[in-house]
Amino acid sequence: MNKEVIFKDLGNIRYKEAWDYQTEIFDGIVQEKMENRKREKNGEATLPTKNYLLFCEHPHVYTLGKSGKPEHLLLSDEQLQGEEIDFFKINRGGDITYHGPGQIVGYPIFDLDNFFTDIHKYLRYLEEAIILTLADYDISAGRIDGLTGVWIDFEEGKQNPRKICAMGVKASRWVTMHGFAFNVNADLNYFNNIVPCGISDKAVTSMAQELGREVPIHEVEEKLKGHLQHLFEITWSV
Repeated sequence: MNKEVIFKDLGNIRYKEAWDYQTEIFDGIVQEKMENRKREKNGEATLPTKNYLLFCEHPHVYTLGKSGKPEHLLLSDEQLQGEEIDFFKINRGGDITYHGPGQIVGYPIFDLDNFFTDIHKYLRYLEEAIILTLADYDISAGRIDGLTGVWIDFEEGKQNPRKICAMGVKASRWVTMHGFAFNVNADLNYFNNIVPCGISDKAVTSMAQELGREVPIHEVEEKLKGHLQHLFEITWSV
């Protein structure tokens, strides 16, 4: 198992450019795994596969997962163009979501054969890293049964559950891509143009909304990286 992870902060990058970059890395890892199978059959030594973690922010964009409903986008093509918002149908799980400035968008491209081969556990670990990061700021967050992501006022009986982090992933041959969108200082008005994650009866929030102040995003990134490192037993590649 190779638990070394190459971390890259892509900064503010258009969605399509980041998606193409993810795909290039993802395809390379999958190809290496296929080559390793040939090596095994030939009695040759296999090569370790790489793992990546990408952090970035995107200009305003809506993305619709492969199981999403197009009607959950509430804007026309003309309105999208007028508001200078990109829109992409993509190959992750989940419905529609928003990415924009003030979010930490994380793309772990992990070969889960290096960690554990369990997609549900993988998603729970991503959620847990967000939950622990929020706890560092005295924000209580958790999960709602049957709904992927991280929520505020998540306990049963609470009147106003609010999603603070959306998740959607793709995996092939145990290699992951796509990931999570964590609302730190995001402008929540952009969520009014969609049915976020296809859920119409629950709200969306951010750290800034919950705390009443903006939070330095790089500070949050460092805390989040630390929790991911602990949960996945990561060694950062230098």
